[in-house]
Parts: sequence; C-alpha cells; structure tokens
Amino acid sequence: MHEKRVARAYHSELWIAIGIYAVLLVGSIKLARPMEDGTLRTVLLLLPMLGFALTIRAIVRHVARIDEYQRLRMLESIGIAFAITGALTFSYGFLETAGFPKVSMFVVWMVMCASWGVVNLVRAWSGR
Repeated sequence: MHEKRVARAYHSELWIAIGIYAVLLVGSIKLARPMEDGTLRTVLLLLPMLGFALTIRAIVRHVARIDEYQRLRMLESIGIAFAITGALTFSYGFLETAGFPKVSMFVVWMVMCASWGVVNLVRAWSGR
C-alpha cells in the first residue's frame, strides 16, 4: 500500500513538473527566439530550467520516500546508466574528430534517460 501511494505521489509531482517545463519551453521559444541577443533573451531561454528544477525536486522527494532496498536498486541502475552514457558520448566525441556531425549537448540527457530506461527494463526482465 505504501509503495503504491509513494509511486502515485511521485508520478503526480513528476508529470506536473514536466507539464510546467513543457509550457515554459514553448513559451520561451516563442518569445525569445525572435528577440535580439541580450540579458532578457538569455533569461527567457533559461526559463524552462525552472520546470526542470521541479523535476529534480520530484525525483529527490521520491528517493527520500522509498525504502532502502528500492533506493539501492535505483542507485545501481543510475550508476550503470551513467556509465553507458559516458561510454556512448565519449565514443561519439572520438567519432566527431573523425568527421561525424557535431551533436547538441541535449543529446546527452536523452542518451542518459534512454540508458536508464533500458537498464531498468533489463533488470526487471532478468529479475523475473
């Protein structure tokens, strides 16, 4: 019962934060892209990070709510995902020196999330 309540609270907080992030992202792009360079434009372009900070808050609160075993499993999964992300992004850095196209730093976050998801899926599948 406790685990379901914790999961519900986490998902609720996380999706609200993601929604805020999305609204701020769309708003900042629409408002700031056509503006001339300057402090106001920079601040507007960074505005979605407030939503991102709320996602971090949701994750931190979730980690504080879960039990030690779940916390350990999560930490292990994140560690493996970070190692995979490091290997992939470092490898691609070498490929860029060989002429592959440069990619945005946004890709690192997507690779990390995908790695974490794959690690969790593999661990769930192998644990059955």
